[in-house]
Amino acid sequence: MTALSFSLPKRWQSASVWALYTVGLLPAAWTFYLGATDQLGADPVKTFELFLGLWTIRFLILTLAVSPARDLFGWNYLRYRRALGLLTFYYALMHFTVYMVLDQALIIQAVVDDVVKRPFIMFGMAGFALLIPLALTSNNFSIRRLGPNWVRLHRLVYIVAAAGAVHFALSTKVLGLEQSVYISLLILLILYRSYRPIARSRKAKNGRGRPAQQAAVRQRVSG
Repeated sequence: MTALSFSLPKRWQSASVWALYTVGLLPAAWTFYLGATDQLGADPVKTFELFLGLWTIRFLILTLAVSPARDLFGWNYLRYRRALGLLTFYYALMHFTVYMVLDQALIIQAVVDDVVKRPFIMFGMAGFALLIPLALTSNNFSIRRLGPNWVRLHRLVYIVAAAGAVHFALSTKVLGLEQSVYISLLILLILYRSYRPIARSRKAKNGRGRPAQQAAVRQRVSG
């Protein structure tokens, strides 16, 4: 399949990654401004909190979609996957901070009571906790230091995706079209990741099997 991804000159690639960080954080900055100027409605804290959670899901989907986009369509955007993953973490951190500081005023008992009343919060906290080691090791030093263990560690992102999907689905009283699309995409991306090793194994077996089959056919013909 012909790759449709655009290719930037090498000197612009680093700048494009930083541009992604800048553009990616603009929604949070703009909504914070709206909240600070009293333009987020009757419940600005809850509106800001939900907004940050929604963008966490969006960046999580984009992060998970990088590999399937390359495998299925030849769109190679691997250079942006780290930035997308870190943006996912930044929005999750802001979402969690707004909940803990502005919503619950850092009152632990209030948080515990809220978790008991709304168990979906537990899934969100679990997903955020798993994001922390992924964010801390999203650098070249960690990749070199951890070696193959780095790949194993970062497979936790699919558990994060599952926890995020449950948290998002249960936190939404009425699933609209947009919410349903996001949840469906998360499920599909998790399923694709589960199927990917099986597909690679089959491809490897077929690759080894074809030469043997072709040799057997040539032997029959020559015999």
